[in-house]
Amino acid sequence: MVDTSKVQSVPGTDLSLKGEEHVRVYRETNGETGYIWNGVTTLLLTFTGRKSKQKRTIAIIYTQVGDAPVIIASKGGWPEHPQWYLNLLEDPACEVQIKDRVFKARARTAESPEREEIWAECVTNWPNYDIYQSRTDRLIPVVVLDPM
Repeated sequence: MVDTSKVQSVPGTDLSLKGEEHVRVYRETNGETGYIWNGVTTLLLTFTGRKSKQKRTIAIIYTQVGDAPVIIASKGGWPEHPQWYLNLLEDPACEVQIKDRVFKARARTAESPEREEIWAECVTNWPNYDIYQSRTDRLIPVVVLDPM
């Protein structure tokens, strides 16, 4: 059983555009709607399901670090990793859409000391990551999407 005592809404977060609707609107408008979400940038990440082998797409906050977008496998601070992260561990080949730009990428988990440097940049972009980290004992993965 998951301890939900630490799980609360983060103040100021608008969840009106989420999930499949966020992906649909983002695609239809090439990011004109959905690229900026709660004051931060988002991208579309398409990856292969490790069990189903089907393509899945999510909208997720990202921070541009050098040539690569970076995403955080926070799952809001839940004790387990998000499914998309587990899928990328199995098959790191993915596709990224940032506004109208679509490109192939290879996902990798940043290791120390790179992880801490990137984490600091991502927290500047979305301070809630520190809140999420405080909710869990797992070290939240920092995922670099290296363009191919």
